[in-house]
Amino acid sequence: MVIKPKVRGFICTNAHPAGCTASVKEQIAYVKSKGDISTKPKNVLVIGCSTGYGLASRITSAFGAGAKTLGICFEKPPTERKTGTAGWYNTAAFHSEAKQADLYAKTINGDAFSHAIKDETIELIKQDLGKIDLVVYSLASPRRNDPDTGDAYVSTLKPVGEPVVSKTFDTNKKEVHEISLEPANQDEINNTIKVMGGEDWELWIKRLSDAGVLAENCVTSSYTYIGKELTQPIYGHATIGKAKEDLDRASTALNSDYSDLGLRAYVTSLKAVVTQASSAIPVMPLYISLMYQVMKEEGTHEGVIEQIYGLFDTLLLEQSPEMDESKRLRMDGVETNDHIQGKIKAIWPNVTTENFPELGDYKGYNEDFLKLFGFGFDGVDYDADISPFADWE
Repeated sequence: MVIKPKVRGFICTNAHPAGCTASVKEQIAYVKSKGDISTKPKNVLVIGCSTGYGLASRITSAFGAGAKTLGICFEKPPTERKTGTAGWYNTAAFHSEAKQADLYAKTINGDAFSHAIKDETIELIKQDLGKIDLVVYSLASPRRNDPDTGDAYVSTLKPVGEPVVSKTFDTNKKEVHEISLEPANQDEINNTIKVMGGEDWELWIKRLSDAGVLAENCVTSSYTYIGKELTQPIYGHATIGKAKEDLDRASTALNSDYSDLGLRAYVTSLKAVVTQASSAIPVMPLYISLMYQVMKEEGTHEGVIEQIYGLFDTLLLEQSPEMDESKRLRMDGVETNDHIQGKIKAIWPNVTTENFPELGDYKGYNEDFLKLFGFGFDGVDYDADISPFADWE
């Protein structure tokens, strides 16, 4: 089939196998160009391994440290009539590149929230790896089924406390407009914490520890975004922010509960980038477009792989890394410093549909969005008839 992007709002419903391969190869080439990371993990588990920061963590572990990697994801395979998800093709490409480099790489496809997938993971670790010395938790899901009760919880993107009036860029209508968001009720807040908070991260570490497959002095991190003034009403001071606060609670609990193992658990704040998750959040398409414009002009723009390589090389695996007052690791300083934020805030009140192409980098935003699904890479023939099928082995 000839595969062209099918975009509906903030999602793309198909993906290009060759483009996803190009994306993975591009990230691998960046890691190789930077050289080995300073401290090398040996056996790495990435929960949420197929896209975004999770995929970049797997690539950095494998091609920056030579680590054996086991990934967990939930992706749809291709059919005769429909492409697989981008994460499916990303994983297939990663497996292929790892095999060529003689690197161990296996992936379990299923619901990471479930007991069954945790059990399957533990058995594979025992069989192939022995013990894990780095666990990256990078799940992004809108819903979660409680593994004990079976109850389904759905997250909500709403402010907390007071209504919020702000600006956003409607990617369907291609216009800047004002939005008004009503606050979440307590059930919506609780459900979002249940899906996106630290409970499942804790469950993973408990199951791994109880099974004896965590190495002494194991490191684990869950990723978050904090943001600044412009994004706080819909992010930090919203339902997502409440869930992210629960990650801080979980990291404190993990460090206490597994101190005898020498476990070091961190919440890591990364900069805003275009991901399948961020594109769904009101305000973020506009904010990211303006932020891209400013940071590219300043020469400080970083993408997913640059952020993760820097995290692994300078903070995550160090014995005593620099942390903020909440004991988080911070890689978002390139975005959240006063100089960059001041420039973005100066533009914000003046941006309109008419001047947005000059004031913001929506072109760059949209290019990054399409690349999430394998579209827009140089050297890929998007008019070619290509098979949608790709294997992981």
